[in-house]
Amino acid sequence: MLKSILNLFFPPICTGCKNLLLPNEKIICTVCRHEIPVTNHHLLHENEAMGKFYGRIDLQHASALFYFHKKGIVQELIHNLKYRGHQEIGVLIGEWYLMDLKKIKALDTVDFIIPVPIHPKKRRSRGYNQVSSFAETLSKGLQIECKNDILIRTKYTKTQSKKNLLGRSEAIQNAFDVTFSEQHHHKHFILVDDVLTTGATLEACCRAMQKIPGTKISIVCMAIAQ
Repeated sequence: MLKSILNLFFPPICTGCKNLLLPNEKIICTVCRHEIPVTNHHLLHENEAMGKFYGRIDLQHASALFYFHKKGIVQELIHNLKYRGHQEIGVLIGEWYLMDLKKIKALDTVDFIIPVPIHPKKRRSRGYNQVSSFAETLSKGLQIECKNDILIRTKYTKTQSKKNLLGRSEAIQNAFDVTFSEQHHHKHFILVDDVLTTGATLEACCRAMQKIPGTKISIVCMAIAQ
């Protein structure tokens, strides 16, 4: 009853196109769902996400679910997740990607899922890590433990969106560190992030993770910039 009354005064709208959602639709409408550009990275080992790190980091796997275009539906989804508190979007994207990720043999040996951390200062101002709901949904669906205390962000940086690879790499250098014990040696970790652009942030995370002996790393993102 209460939900019906709330919907009467505050009808749910599609996060992508802002049109009213039908009763059987959730977060995004059916039209937007069909228009979202998917990568199908799970079908190819040598995909665009892997190519971002070629010659830089040795990975077991890398992939993203969507293509990210400026002023596109995916940008609107990520923006609402990141800046407007709509953490349910991370859950939706995680549930969407689970079926594909379960088909990837390289991920059968994963021991832990790690969301790329944000600096405590940014977390206090935002109130949450925008990647957490996505990572936790993957953790539940894949039955792999999600760890938030291994990879830590030690350096605060402003937004990197307008910088090239060199600029991002310089800004993010030594921005991450790890806290681990012997039980984390020789483990396979999935690093989870929102949008893969130049790969500088994830490369910095991987280099920090490589301090753990015998580490194997995979990367899973919601989207990749195209």
